Amino acid sequence: MQVLNEASRLKRQILITVIKSFRNGSLPEDADRIPVEMRPRHSEPSRCCIYRDRAIIKYRVMAAMGISVESENDEAQTLRNYAVQASERIKPDDNVLSVLDVACEGCVRCRYMVTNACRGCLARPCTLNCPKNAISIKNGAAVIDHTKCINCGKCMLVCPFHSIIQVPVPCEESCPFDAIKRNNSGKQYIDYKRCTSCGKCMAACPFGAVLELSQVIDILKAIKEGRRVVAMVAPSIVGQFPGTLGQIAAAILKLGFHSVEEVANGAELTTQHETEEFIERMHKGDHIMTTSCCPAYVEAVKRHVPELLPFVSTTLSPMKYSAETVKKQDPEAVTVFIGPCVAKRKEAIEDPNTDFTMTFEELGAMFVADEIEISVLKPMDFGREADGYARGFATSCGVSAAILNQQRKLDGNADVPEIKSAFINGINSKSLKQLKLYAQGKLGGNFLEVMACEGGCVGGPCAIGQVKLAAMAVENFANASKKPNEKPAQEAD
Repeated sequence: MQVLNEASRLKRQILITVIKSFRNGSLPEDADRIPVEMRPRHSEPSRCCIYRDRAIIKYRVMAAMGISVESENDEAQTLRNYAVQASERIKPDDNVLSVLDVACEGCVRCRYMVTNACRGCLARPCTLNCPKNAISIKNGAAVIDHTKCINCGKCMLVCPFHSIIQVPVPCEESCPFDAIKRNNSGKQYIDYKRCTSCGKCMAACPFGAVLELSQVIDILKAIKEGRRVVAMVAPSIVGQFPGTLGQIAAAILKLGFHSVEEVANGAELTTQHETEEFIERMHKGDHIMTTSCCPAYVEAVKRHVPELLPFVSTTLSPMKYSAETVKKQDPEAVTVFIGPCVAKRKEAIEDPNTDFTMTFEELGAMFVADEIEISVLKPMDFGREADGYARGFATSCGVSAAILNQQRKLDGNADVPEIKSAFINGINSKSLKQLKLYAQGKLGGNFLEVMACEGGCVGGPCAIGQVKLAAMAVENFANASKKPNEKPAQEAD
């Protein structure tokens, strides 16, 4: 989440508590006390009572330990038992998101509502513009008949007093794929056949009822066992924590990681191969090629816009190239991708070279748990500095800029087709329609960059920095890494 709120604070507090307890070697013994200590008997409850608060915290602790809430068959099962399961498991759960039904408030269905700002005006555009005659004037104010209303929103648009508002269901509104739905009891659940693991619902829910299943315990266990755990940091990490990239890397080493690699190095390979693939596809006669770096977008195409799938690049993502490189150098290494993305968990589960993933929220919790102050550390030397354009992958249009720069290096070669780039900055219901039009060749451009999150990876659901500030930090860092004769990323659009 980019916006700090009580739900995100509670999530991070639980992560910090679980990490500290595991580090101390006392997690199984401490686990059952976590809900009680976080909600003491005479504390102010955030729900109806502290007992419901404690029940909800129990499930949040389960998610922080990587245990799916839906997998619980026995409510009497203790957190101690779940902690033992988490410590002994061989591989994490295949699902990356889970809905906590006891935390879900069963929000009213999305609808329009007349507020007391209505003046019952003479013009009455709300009644005249309603296609279903669902609005009438009673006692000097507009009234909506919800049995007739189709939620078109025309009344809200034409009201001169702005007295008609939309009351949304935040998680449903955020999901462009209709993947989060209401069951017979009025609570939400995830339709995994439609879900792309983008994490938008998780970031949108004001009750924190949508949870991600953490792999922190698996990572800490590998570190504790003395295995060579390699952190692969996404380019979007710049701007998320105080200090330079070198200082952040030094802090990660203090956590017990064996080494730190820039995923921007993998982005260099993605740029090279995707440019070659684009040239090959244009010569073959394809009218367009789209990027393949964003796993939530690729899943969206597979599940919701299959007609575009033949045009999606088959080039590996930067994460996959980075993990492949690490495994070639050290087959026994444990690879951990660190980024702001939920969908990367799903991509990593299907990638034989990426063992685990960690979000920026989880990394921040580890820094707090271990009391590491990043800004005072001596920067780690990466040795080879990654390409500036590859470091710009984290922002919208960053991939296009890198591909265009790669094309410039091939100028003079008659076989290189011209790139006409286009981009989609965040997937929503409107951009889903655009994707269908791109598949049909009805929109211009022959190279389409798509990011599921608005702003690019810096806008991911598990980022901890403000999107605009983080994007600026990434762009400044990327531009400072470019060669003097190369154009800044914004000039390459």
